[in-house]
Amino acid sequence: MKQTAARLVVAQAVSQRIFPAAAIDVGSSAGPLWSDALGTTTFDSPNLVTVQTAFDLASLTKPIATTSIAMELVGLGSVQLDDVVAAYFPEWSGADRESVTVRDLLEHTSGLPARLLDRPPTQRREFEHEICTMPLEYAPRSRSVYSDLGFILFAFLAADRAGKPFDRLFDDLAGRIGSERSARDRTSDASLRFGPIADAAPTIPMAEDVRRGRMLVGEVHDNYAAALGGVAGHAGLFGTAAAVGAFARVVLRASRGDNGVAPPWTPSMVARFTAKSTVAGSSRALGWDTMLPTSSCGTRMSPSAFGHVGYTGTSLWIDPERDRYFVLLTNRACGGGSLDQMREVRRAFHDAVA
Repeated sequence: MKQTAARLVVAQAVSQRIFPAAAIDVGSSAGPLWSDALGTTTFDSPNLVTVQTAFDLASLTKPIATTSIAMELVGLGSVQLDDVVAAYFPEWSGADRESVTVRDLLEHTSGLPARLLDRPPTQRREFEHEICTMPLEYAPRSRSVYSDLGFILFAFLAADRAGKPFDRLFDDLAGRIGSERSARDRTSDASLRFGPIADAAPTIPMAEDVRRGRMLVGEVHDNYAAALGGVAGHAGLFGTAAAVGAFARVVLRASRGDNGVAPPWTPSMVARFTAKSTVAGSSRALGWDTMLPTSSCGTRMSPSAFGHVGYTGTSLWIDPERDRYFVLLTNRACGGGSLDQMREVRRAFHDAVA
């Protein structure tokens, strides 16, 4: 009955044109329990999506790729969460920002605004300069403001410390998730990878994007990530619902104390990164968000739940107490509904299935 009710929520959202396509993967630490796909690749297309359809994961890149890389570097001792950002970027200077740490970047408490003031630059060096020298929006750690910029900067830091491109860093980690793929997944392309890729559920560029006027198929929707060649700390990852589910099972098992999970997803490290920020009023953890009854996870998950959402219409929530994970991928950013409509669909979906 829960599965039927949750599927009806998604089917109604497709009929209401909130998104044309959706893929679902719900399961426990033992494996998938429900996989499904609904809709067509675009509102006008006859092509049905399947569980093998890849989606632009948008900001799910933050917990899946960037946070995993951060865990790896912290575990190796290459980076410490309390390292000051100024130690890595000489241009990050000034009395108002000298105390900002790596932890602040990952908790969205650095003082950085959500996005740049002007159009995005065209290469890393310009991004780094703009982020490091722009005025801070608030005093660090006085509050939490969701910022893509902090994750872009951390990805630069990670690549420098590891001496390897950011996407290569993630490829190395993604290989450790492979053993979590079910027998069904192994017959399909269930990988997580940075784009561009050959094919994916399409999206439409935003009005301020220089690519406007054409559809994006296998190209990252976020214009900042696109300017960085499709590889960034805040967006750029593509994957199927099954691939996100395989990642979720790794994290879920670790969060429930399974010491057999491969590093960096050890129980102690996952607990450290999913612990709620101590900054007043913040629901954020390190790269993750935590459960609030008013958030996209709905009202029925346990207080220990953590997750994230993506602008294109994606979401991942993990509930260790209930031993469940919930993946819902859509391409809302293909002429679909508003962010508020997407939020209500997510809430209804999670309440129905949780």
